[in-house]
Amino acid sequence: MNFISNIWNHPKTSVAGVLIAIVTIAGVLSQQGISLGKAGSGTVISLVSAIATALLGLLARDPDGAASQQAGGSASQQAKLGAWMLVALLLLSTMTGCSAASVAQDIVNWTPSLESAVATVDSTAALLAPADAPIFAAATTGFDAAANLLVTQAKAYLANPSASVLAQLQTQVVTFQQQLNSSLLAVTRIVDSASQKHALSAIQAVATIVNAMLALVEQVSSKAAVAHMAQAAQIKIAAVEPLIDRDAVVAMVASHYDEPVAAAWINVARAEQAEMQAGF
Repeated sequence: MNFISNIWNHPKTSVAGVLIAIVTIAGVLSQQGISLGKAGSGTVISLVSAIATALLGLLARDPDGAASQQAGGSASQQAKLGAWMLVALLLLSTMTGCSAASVAQDIVNWTPSLESAVATVDSTAALLAPADAPIFAAATTGFDAAANLLVTQAKAYLANPSASVLAQLQTQVVTFQQQLNSSLLAVTRIVDSASQKHALSAIQAVATIVNAMLALVEQVSSKAAVAHMAQAAQIKIAAVEPLIDRDAVVAMVASHYDEPVAAAWINVARAEQAEMQAGF
């Protein structure tokens, strides 16, 4: 039979199909409230789904197929496996809800890094060529005030995770995120390559943290609220993405959460995908 020969001839694709099916079925069961019992602090369903996703990730990056990449379809197959890995991650993310309290604490945990990154911005102008410093200063005006307000509102939400406080946090995180996107675009007018690199790096560090906060705020916001937030975001992520050093972003996330770079890459990709799908 054809399906048997297909399994034999394309084992990696077949295994990937089984794993993505497991994640999909687990997602449906989880949404229906079927857990199959506890597994540690989670459920059996979430554990099975996480294992399947991890195996799919290993399969997508399996170097064993290198010898066979001379065949025309091998690279395409690897690309499909990578795409399926992303699908599985997105499915998994719909199963793992977070409480308002845990998200609020996570947002507040980012605030020391935010304050440090803004302090770095304040000292960066001295590293730039004299002609470039005014451009950078104009692009980053108001960072201190915006960061202080965001930190204050994050702490207020942790103390009182109510709808009214969340609304204020939603407004401020989008406002600051837009300010940062505008700043990233503005410093591209800096001609000196060394100055531009310093400027982009300093602003990107702040933007990484604020985007992480935005992703966290989304998790505890209604669909209507997220849509409203996205409407206020006139400068989209796609507009500034070419300016972002993805390795630096991932390194910062990995350091903050004390996790492997591979896990941080997954978290960054998942958060960015969610924000772009929401309209940011």
